[in-house]
Amino acid sequence: MSALTAIPHTAALTARQLRAFRRMPVFLAMNLVQPIIWLLLFGQLFKSVVEIPGFGGSSSYLVFLTPGIVMMMALFGSAWAGTSYIQDMDRGVMDRFLASPASRGAMIVATMLYQSVLTVLQTLVVLGVAWLAGARFDGGWPGIAVLLLSAVLLTNVFAAFSNGMALLAKAQTALIAISQVIAFPLMFLSSAIMDTALSPAWVREVARFNPFEWAVAAGRGALQAAPDWGAVWGPLGLLAALAVVMTWLAARAFRIYQRAL
Repeated sequence: MSALTAIPHTAALTARQLRAFRRMPVFLAMNLVQPIIWLLLFGQLFKSVVEIPGFGGSSSYLVFLTPGIVMMMALFGSAWAGTSYIQDMDRGVMDRFLASPASRGAMIVATMLYQSVLTVLQTLVVLGVAWLAGARFDGGWPGIAVLLLSAVLLTNVFAAFSNGMALLAKAQTALIAISQVIAFPLMFLSSAIMDTALSPAWVREVARFNPFEWAVAAGRGALQAAPDWGAVWGPLGLLAALAVVMTWLAARAFRIYQRAL
């Protein structure tokens, strides 16, 4: 199917999900409760860790923590993206989509775009709460823009992954279990809540290959007063490449789903 056909399909499918969100905007607030609690609670409980020798992340733990909380929110929100596919399967909607000329790639990308919109809205709220709590980001608006880009790319990676897993697992409980097993290790094997300079060497080594850490490092680096743009754009490039690969794999999962019918 040509790109000219896939674009209107993507727009229509994205609009479908946005209309569902508009009918239940409380979903956005529910997804914000835990990240904001973590931001305010951890920001106060561990604010003295910046005084530990070797901690080089920031002079303010709240400033250090905020990009990590943003990426945690993006990760956990997108890891559940496939639940909408499970619901469509249970209602018979998915089979009708697959019997139609709808582009398989458009179906995947539409979910990713929808999740990206939610991520941007939630990130802006978290940044606002962090600012009210006293966080000041030296990178200014350019840094915030790059943080948003990092969160969106991370969202795309795991929304595509979640969609693919939903098509293979076909069950909500299985999808949730897979998401939890993957999300928590990725979060803790990163610098989201603690500078990896203070972590064991094996954690630092694993973090180098962790896409969640790529997003955290890029977002945090861009918020600094004098960003090392090489260290920012490198991880962003890796995230973008991974997002493309995961989108392709998720689209391929439709074939496995249809063969199993």
